[in-house]
Amino acid sequence: MTAVDLPFPPTDLTRDGLAGVPTTDAPQTRKEYTSDQEVRWCPGCGDYAVLAAVQGLLPDLGLVRENIVFVSGIGCSSRFPYYLDTYGMHSIHGRAPAIATGLAVTRPDLSTWVVTGDGDALSIGGNHLIHALRRNVNLTILLFNNRIYGLTKGQYSPTSETGKVTKSTPMGSVDSPFNPVSLALGAEATFVARTVDSDRRHLTAVLREAATHRGTSLVEIFQNCPIFNDGAFGAMKDQDSREAALIPLEHGRPVRFGAGGARGVVRAGVGVRVVSVRGAEHPDGVDESALLVHDAHADDPSTAFALSRLTDSGVLTQAPIGVFRQVERPTYDDLARAQGDTALGAAGAGDLAALIAGKDSWTVD
Repeated sequence: MTAVDLPFPPTDLTRDGLAGVPTTDAPQTRKEYTSDQEVRWCPGCGDYAVLAAVQGLLPDLGLVRENIVFVSGIGCSSRFPYYLDTYGMHSIHGRAPAIATGLAVTRPDLSTWVVTGDGDALSIGGNHLIHALRRNVNLTILLFNNRIYGLTKGQYSPTSETGKVTKSTPMGSVDSPFNPVSLALGAEATFVARTVDSDRRHLTAVLREAATHRGTSLVEIFQNCPIFNDGAFGAMKDQDSREAALIPLEHGRPVRFGAGGARGVVRAGVGVRVVSVRGAEHPDGVDESALLVHDAHADDPSTAFALSRLTDSGVLTQAPIGVFRQVERPTYDDLARAQGDTALGAAGAGDLAALIAGKDSWTVD
């Protein structure tokens, strides 16, 4: 399942996120995962790139197509299920994680995905998202973050920067934005990652890691809205600035970035900070041996959280990308099914009536 051209080495954790989902040896192609529906997004929308990456990845997973399901909420990103020839559901605003949880618990033979946006997931759907993360339901959640409400024509969203002037904040937003990665790590998510819509290679690699992780995988995707928030991630995409703006996280490697690796990250008390690395440009910089070595498998998420705080909360000029955290923990759906099996066994094999009646029931003559 691991591509040979990953921009970072794959993890060495047990890759059993797809255990129980029927597989096939028959070769599959992107065309088989492309529906006959007309794709209706604005020209230049980053959603196209994410759709293409997912359509290209799914055949490589080797799953039976009928056992893959995409659940979405409301928003531009939530049209996603229409454009994939898999099972899917366009559900209600913010509730996709709740619906997907039901599927994951009752159908362990499915690969269950959630597609959502920054407004859908972090506003009306905030509670559903954080509880799915803390429960560690076996879901792959793709959070498209364009820092704006696109479908409803340009209101500020929970990830819009403070001072953002929009139709709903004509004098500038007074809210402080969510950092989705920090939020997920605070909820003790077992897999948290970030990528960028325009970097197909990195995007595909992160999605593959997320899909094969057992538990809740949260992937934040920086995604441009050319109509209502164009250039929100300009520093991340411009060829002249992206090296200085993107901080790649690779498990087991020093956190280093910039032209020629001239910048790096070191520990600073309980947090981290960016420094110059000793070299021709910075003879007084720190030695590479002092740089933080990224450990995505650390049980304690504190360092991963500190790395997430390097994300500029204003007009984004700097952000780490890659897998922040990937650890193993029992999943909610596995535990719930095991309890159900135990309860049925105690009540008598297959005796649902006895299970429902329990010990606190009586008969009225």
